[in-house]
Amino acid sequence: MTHDLDARFALAQTIARKAGTVALDYFNRRETLVIETKRDAQDVVSIADREVENLIRAAVADAHADDGFLGEEYGLAAGTSGYTWVVDPIDGTSPFVNGMPSWCVSIAVLKESKPVIGVIYAPCFDELYAAAAAKGATLNGRVLTLDPSRTIRNAVTGIGANNYVTPAFVGKMVESLLESGGNFIRNGSGALMLAYVAAGRLVGYYEPYMHAWDCLAGYCLVTEAGGWHHPFPVEGEQLTKGSPVLAAAPGAIDDLRRIAGL
Repeated sequence: MTHDLDARFALAQTIARKAGTVALDYFNRRETLVIETKRDAQDVVSIADREVENLIRAAVADAHADDGFLGEEYGLAAGTSGYTWVVDPIDGTSPFVNGMPSWCVSIAVLKESKPVIGVIYAPCFDELYAAAAAKGATLNGRVLTLDPSRTIRNAVTGIGANNYVTPAFVGKMVESLLESGGNFIRNGSGALMLAYVAAGRLVGYYEPYMHAWDCLAGYCLVTEAGGWHHPFPVEGEQLTKGSPVLAAAPGAIDDLRRIAGL
């Protein structure tokens, strides 16, 4: 498995950079994009998302034709190798189309339903976050190790929200965090904020409803940096469904689990 994992880990990093270059080109001429909506007017997609996902799918198929693949835009294609790639071609499409740099390419690889590779590339910052099982996590080659002294009270927590949950639920979530002495940011990309948890920029990240392509790469990164995450259901069709997402540095786990009720 080590050779198989190493090959896929190297490929994921190469693909993430190539995909990010294509996405960045679209970002720099985003006024030419035709923006469509999916579930509602806040849930947007463009040709950039679709082209980047197709690029990643093709690269994976060329190198590992028997691997499964789940992408946000084109769904799940089952494989036979035991490996499944889980990809969000542009996480943070809303910031992307509105000219903000807080978006990324997110690539996870599962082995027998366990995230064993997590690669997140933020093209606007040229930051490549990379992790693989038992190999640690890095940011542009620098090893990431979380500081256990950081808590919700002396650091910042990331939060996410969407219309899968009620405004009242989101309001209570924010209220509970503030009442506990914490503070928060939201940048529009859950995957990127999970990468920030792994990098120690955020002490945790909570979103009541997320999909696998948004969180699994970040979960691998956080784990390999020494953090914790709430389990995400990845068996069979569960992989395509949403679930609560929570990741935390060691000093924030108890508080954030209490706030999230997980």
